[in-house]
Amino acid sequence: MILTIWRHGQAEERIPDSQRALTESGRDDVGVGCHRLHKACQVRGLAEPDQILFSSWLRTSQTAGIIGAAFSDAKTEAVGALLPASDVTDVDNLLSALIDAEGSDEHVVLVSHQPLVSELVDRYLGDAGAVPFLSPGGFITLSLDMAIAGCASLLFCALPSEYEVGV
Repeated sequence: MILTIWRHGQAEERIPDSQRALTESGRDDVGVGCHRLHKACQVRGLAEPDQILFSSWLRTSQTAGIIGAAFSDAKTEAVGALLPASDVTDVDNLLSALIDAEGSDEHVVLVSHQPLVSELVDRYLGDAGAVPFLSPGGFITLSLDMAIAGCASLLFCALPSEYEVGV
């Protein structure tokens, strides 16, 4: 499975936290990130996203909407395992079910919040801090055989503001 873990774009300050909308800069960063993901997949011969799964909070829903518009063939769905209070084992279970049902050829994008996004990256790479902290709008793409610790390899990452793709 190709797995892209994407942190929502920059959001405005607001209470309640679940209703924070993307700022203009946040929307722009995610749009640029979509272009970078498309190009990185093309250069590496990887499939574009088949599924975009996201937290139901406003800023992640908006981020997933922008990604979904850029990759219009991808299915989008809000899932509880990506809410801020979720545990990495909730995501393990979600991905394991997808791998069992869809096979390993899928490219899945997860859109969520800190600290969950960085916890997932560290877990799947098996090396805490091996890659940069995911800033708002940033993403990391992995090759993942199984949804357990240490079973992924880093393909590339992209972080605003320059959105340089590495690895």
